[in-house]
Amino acid sequence: MDSPKRLFWKRFSRNKLAVIGGIIVAALFFVAVFAPLVSPYDPNDIDRKHILEPPGLQHLLGTDDLGRDVLSRMIWGAQISLSVGFVAVGISIIIGMTFGSLSGYYGGWADRIIMRLIDIMLSIPTFFLILAVIAFIGSGIWNIMIIIGLTSWMGVARLVRAEFLSLKEREYVLAAKAVGASGLRIIFRHIMINSLAPVLVSAVLGIAGAVLVESALSFLGIGVQPPTPSWGNILTLGKDNMEIAWWLSVFPGLAILITVLGYNLLGEGIRDALDPRLWGTESE
Repeated sequence: MDSPKRLFWKRFSRNKLAVIGGIIVAALFFVAVFAPLVSPYDPNDIDRKHILEPPGLQHLLGTDDLGRDVLSRMIWGAQISLSVGFVAVGISIIIGMTFGSLSGYYGGWADRIIMRLIDIMLSIPTFFLILAVIAFIGSGIWNIMIIIGLTSWMGVARLVRAEFLSLKEREYVLAAKAVGASGLRIIFRHIMINSLAPVLVSAVLGIAGAVLVESALSFLGIGVQPPTPSWGNILTLGKDNMEIAWWLSVFPGLAILITVLGYNLLGEGIRDALDPRLWGTESE
């Protein structure tokens, strides 16, 4: 009988779409981390002799309205987009797990207050809430990361709460209570570690959502500001030059599509591989 870890990898590797998603995510991560090495040009180098030049041997994805290499700007834009995704999701995971664990473990008035707060947050359109907050505090890259994180923790909190409601009645939790373990010790040492599977899936899918939000904000001109490269602000240039520079819209759009698709495929694959209801038939 295979161990849960071996069974997870066996199930995950059999899912071809999940493997493709993992390869896409790994490739994007490599490009973002090693952007200074793989970028053929400085993303902000202006070359007025090659303004709006179509894709060719010198500039594989063409140039923009200032003669900057689009491929280089997209490579550095991957670093921005993925940084926003990881930081924003990290913030949302911390907040969501904190509120979800307190709500699920203690119940009572704490549960009621936290769940009403979640209901209020969910009743407000997230994107418009982000726009409103940015209008007050500005559109710096760190502001965007924090705002996305502070407005996307509700789903994680609900997942963790549901896990805690189930796990807090298990024998090992009752045994910890019997020997006098404190509530916080039981939460962090006994229950939380066993509730991480759905949180991991939510985190992977959340990165894709954060990348989309950042790209949309930058496209609207209130996200990452030029000259810092971002897939969203490259798309804005494409909108302004749609008839004469199609590559400014096609390539950043494809990058966003492939990134979101890769994270969604990876997240779905992890969720299927972690589903204990499917383990029994394959471990026999």
